[in-house]
Amino acid sequence: METLIPTWQASVLGGVLAWIVVSSMFNVTRIIRSLTQPWVSSCVISGIPIILQIQKYQHPFLDALFTGLSCLVSVPFYTGFLPLLFWSGHGKLARQMTLLMAVCDYAGNCIKDVVSAPRPKSVRILTVTSDEKDFAMEYGLPSSHTLNTVCLSGYLFHYILSYNETSNAYFHLLGFAFVCVFVGLIGLGRIYLGMHSVIDIIFGLFLGLAILAFWLCVHEHVDKFVVSGQNVTSFWAALSFLSLFAYPTPELPTPSFEYHTAFTGVALGIVTGVQQTYDNFHHEHVPRVFTSQLPIAAFCCRILVGIPTILLVKFCSKALAKWILPITANALGISIKSSGYVPGLTGSSMVKKSNEVKQSNGYLQKMLFFSNQDSFDVDTGIRLLQYAGLAWSVVDLVPSIFSQLNL
Repeated sequence: METLIPTWQASVLGGVLAWIVVSSMFNVTRIIRSLTQPWVSSCVISGIPIILQIQKYQHPFLDALFTGLSCLVSVPFYTGFLPLLFWSGHGKLARQMTLLMAVCDYAGNCIKDVVSAPRPKSVRILTVTSDEKDFAMEYGLPSSHTLNTVCLSGYLFHYILSYNETSNAYFHLLGFAFVCVFVGLIGLGRIYLGMHSVIDIIFGLFLGLAILAFWLCVHEHVDKFVVSGQNVTSFWAALSFLSLFAYPTPELPTPSFEYHTAFTGVALGIVTGVQQTYDNFHHEHVPRVFTSQLPIAAFCCRILVGIPTILLVKFCSKALAKWILPITANALGISIKSSGYVPGLTGSSMVKKSNEVKQSNGYLQKMLFFSNQDSFDVDTGIRLLQYAGLAWSVVDLVPSIFSQLNL
């Protein structure tokens, strides 16, 4: 007879919960920061001459090249690219890259806010895109662009080799060289643009290699669990919720937690949708783009139908969450505030407003376990449900529409 909750799931959730309590009681984040921040900050300062030396070669072409590459490996780009990968028929690759991206995003942002190391100062910022302005508000170590590029390009290379058994050693060497050059250009570009110091790039590189090695050991087990495991949705929802509590409090407020919350919602929506519809839309024999079953014209039609649909679901999910969560919180007697999503709640915490509100979920462990704060920022729950709804529509609702339209 199967247990209601498998032992390993209870162990994982219990371990995360224990970490939340222990780290809060002993202020682990502050201890780690006191040990690491001075050394990292000194490395950032000592690396400024290297940045200035590289920036001496400034040229409009290099500005455009490195800015474009940075956009190509940013979280917003991947968020837009992954739905197309699902709809192209490469469901396993898409869900693996989504979950790997969620791990990278969480690990990288946690370390950023634990160490709270500054980005390089006294250097020119050679990019003015809106995304880069947002990234500049985060702490520096590690470089998320380098971390994500190592993990995702490395996993893509592994996936191609796994499904192309006829390739020879020359193809392997060429692919490996391309990945190395691409990662190198991303790292160099982040230094050239003045967004990161050398220590940020090096740490992002080694952290990315460590996460990639770990993922290559567990990805088949994770995928098997997602498509055919027990208590998949409930376990993943609980894990996503606890990850909000486990997130460290930065020295000063940054948008890193908001980015993590959004992509955690994406992972939750993908896992929920795939688990429910795997046999219908995501098995290994679904039509793939550039084949007779899914020609390029049909794939373009999928995009034209799918993109407006998921944007509509995102809007509706946000509106629904803005209505349900405050009502639920009030019914449970939970004091809430909003940093912008719910105008009627933005004035309820004016005493402690400022940017701390955006990080209120970084203090979840204090609010719910030790009651050091008197209200909960409902925007985090709204953001989580909003992106979970969007991701669910990518793998469940939209493929259902494709099926009805014979796409």
